[in-house]
Amino acid sequence: MSDTIHRVNHEIRQRRLHVLRVTDLTPRMRRITLGGEELQGFTSLGSDDHIKLMFAENAEQQQAIDARQLGGDGATRPTMREYTPRRIDLQANELDIDFVLHGDGPASTWAAQATPGQVLNIAGPRASMVVPDIFDSYLLVGDETAIPAIGRRLQELPAGRRVLAVIQIEDEHERQPLPSAAQVEVMWVKRDQDLLALLRDLSLPEGKLYSWVALEKALTRQAKALLLEKGIAEDALKAAAYWRADGGGDHA
Repeated sequence: MSDTIHRVNHEIRQRRLHVLRVTDLTPRMRRITLGGEELQGFTSLGSDDHIKLMFAENAEQQQAIDARQLGGDGATRPTMREYTPRRIDLQANELDIDFVLHGDGPASTWAAQATPGQVLNIAGPRASMVVPDIFDSYLLVGDETAIPAIGRRLQELPAGRRVLAVIQIEDEHERQPLPSAAQVEVMWVKRDQDLLALLRDLSLPEGKLYSWVALEKALTRQAKALLLEKGIAEDALKAAAYWRADGGGDHA
């Protein structure tokens, strides 16, 4: 087992799965449980891995998905969006994906109408960034789109670790349980509050620290710069842009 943060590449395979259950976690977040025999062999080693979900906008794109021909020109290439595998159970052949219902975008639109029995094709993950258990504490910063990755990391951490999670949400109704064996403090920050000011005044967890940030693109860049100014080690900091304010992306 490596004692450093490292990348593991995976063979990319398309999988045709069926909707098994639909569960509303909050007014704006819905969990879709997918399943099927094609889930066998699925590998996701990192808590913030991304898989691609495929959505057809016309018959040609659906034909390309069914034929497992994802290349080609724009007319036949299906729309794809990246999401985090929230829970994987290969004994039950189940995969949970959590969607933010934000009212537009192919993934959110599909999730809003999803019912058991429907089909969804996925591919990936292409690779996993593995963070081994070498840190005393964790700082996790994100908004609703990052909750699946934050929640999965919290579930995977052992007892004896300390975590401070700062999560930006629309309102109080978007809080949700985030179980963990670790010692966890969650700061829920409403969107009308100044997240950067909060981070600027934040007392960092003690010990060897791993930091992770996933927000809107511009906010991620600002948060990363601020945390580096606070003395956080750049080689133990991952910052990712999960969406863009100009409407690009559909990631959760």
